[in-house]
Amino acid sequence: MAENGKKRVIFICTHNSARSQMAEGLLRALYGDKFEAFSAGTVATQVNPFAIAVMKEIGIDISHHRSKTIDEFRDQSFDYVVTVCDHAKETCPYFPNGKIMLHKGFVDPSSVEGSEQEKLKVFRKVRDEIKAWIEETFGNMAAKNP
Repeated sequence: MAENGKKRVIFICTHNSARSQMAEGLLRALYGDKFEAFSAGTVATQVNPFAIAVMKEIGIDISHHRSKTIDEFRDQSFDYVVTVCDHAKETCPYFPNGKIMLHKGFVDPSSVEGSEQEKLKVFRKVRDEIKAWIEETFGNMAAKNP
């Protein structure tokens, strides 16, 4: 637990470009009073512009986020280590300073091909699925620990 009394959560995905970035932004916006949110990837790339756009649609700004690798966080402790893609779960099955490991796989919206509107539609769907899972998982924790 952080010095400020908040539980520390890191979301891990392969490229730290969409799913983990959206999860970080959502947890911070929804339950930032109870949790400190971070995200990282097994490989650093860049934050996907579609992820930034669909988060902005719901009033959450992740445009200042940057893609990071898990190596930046290796020496830090986390209450929860959450993998949000199956590849990250396979390539990062153990996080040395993580107390509780969670996994919830979401479709990779970055892999969808098509028009801008088709891509945005998939990003919105994944954003909403991540939001619902965070509300269910971390919302219940926040309610139990006021």
